[in-house]
Amino acid sequence: MKKILLLLSALALYQHWDRVQHWLNPAAASGHGEVVLYATQWCGYCAKTRTLLAEEGIAYREVDIEKNPSGHAQFQALGGRGVPLLDVRGEIIHGYNPKAMRAAF
Repeated sequence: MKKILLLLSALALYQHWDRVQHWLNPAAASGHGEVVLYATQWCGYCAKTRTLLAEEGIAYREVDIEKNPSGHAQFQALGGRGVPLLDVRGEIIHGYNPKAMRAAF
């Protein structure tokens, strides 16, 4: 029984490792001020977000949640319900919201 509980605990930690890292070291988990766009290739609002980031001269890392399983897990851990989801140095912006994005930059 102890082995099963240990195995289930390890599995839970593995599935939520990004949250565990954030809890252990919030500065490292946030990517040291990194801007991350969780998106798909077919999403029109994702394209608008890319354009806005380019216009504002914001460097960012894009994660395609359909092609990257670990990126999809991060997206879900951030409360992702739809794309685009933008993580601006720890501030999460759901959907295409230019006003909120500019305020976060």
